[in-house]
Amino acid sequence: MTESPALLEVDGLHVTLPVKGGRRGTVIHRVDLTVPAGTAVGLVGESGSGKSLTARAVLRLLPPGARTSGDIRFDGASVPAMGPAALRALRSRDVAMVFQDPRAHINPVRTIGDFLTEGLVTTRGVRPRTAEATVTELLRAVGIADAPRRLRQRPSELSGGLLQRVMIAAALAGEPRLLLADEPTTALDVTTQAEVMAIIEEARAERGLAMLFITHDLALAAAVCDRIAVMYAGTVVEELPAERLHTRANHPYTRALLASRPAPGADARPLRAIAGRPLSAFEAGPGCAFAPRCPGVREVCRTERPALRPVGGAAPDGGGAACHFPVTFPIQPHAVPRAGDRSTDRVRRDH
Repeated sequence: MTESPALLEVDGLHVTLPVKGGRRGTVIHRVDLTVPAGTAVGLVGESGSGKSLTARAVLRLLPPGARTSGDIRFDGASVPAMGPAALRALRSRDVAMVFQDPRAHINPVRTIGDFLTEGLVTTRGVRPRTAEATVTELLRAVGIADAPRRLRQRPSELSGGLLQRVMIAAALAGEPRLLLADEPTTALDVTTQAEVMAIIEEARAERGLAMLFITHDLALAAAVCDRIAVMYAGTVVEELPAERLHTRANHPYTRALLASRPAPGADARPLRAIAGRPLSAFEAGPGCAFAPRCPGVREVCRTERPALRPVGGAAPDGGGAACHFPVTFPIQPHAVPRAGDRSTDRVRRDH
């Protein structure tokens, strides 16, 4: 089977922001990931790990004063090196983003119709009447009934679920090749979450879209994505095929996340909290950021930051982990090591 060509490549991304006292704080230490054309990659991790900043870096939407190193390539073209015209084309045609809080990204004093048609009219030269017909059909496609009436309403007149559908319609209006979905189901009820994800998946299937999907929900990421990248304290610590997430994850942090999820039904077990507290990227020292919470930590983990590398000598698509001592045994129910367990007899270096 021929592998799809890389549409998005993030290579060694490092981001710093200005902080008090004229110093700079690191918010992303290193992100390496690839999104092949037509595939979905999930980016998961705790709040503050740098997931949203990674997505925003793809469109150069970072906060003022941000400095980046490394490279981000879309279809082979370097995003940091793009001039104004190329960057406008990237944002208006090639890549679209669905933000997690639609109310913060839709002008509250303008109508939904103005919001949806503006990009088509100003960047693509579509006639207003044609643009209105296009977005009306898009609203119907994302499950909004009575679309003509909704176009005349303002954001305050729509529920959160309807506004998220509007955001999805806005993202699809430009016919992008890559969709950045930043926790698109946050703050929605379970039924609405399922409907929104079904809309995104249907749009992807019909249009052949690639997607970078940011979420806290490991089960959802495994269900809708082809591959999973796990972030911790500004670094991608593991990347693997989605079907291996629940059975063959190699990084202790990924396994600890899986063990901390509730398991209702016959396999129900007490939740296993990860010891300690999550670190922000700017708090991470020279070693592995997860070392203070890791059950298999050794001295080298505290002093030397591990690189993301293949585990187990598997095929190129077998994934990799940024860990000096990746865990290579299969995950068994009730057998994921508890944070704070110092035993290392089942944790060995991969050769």
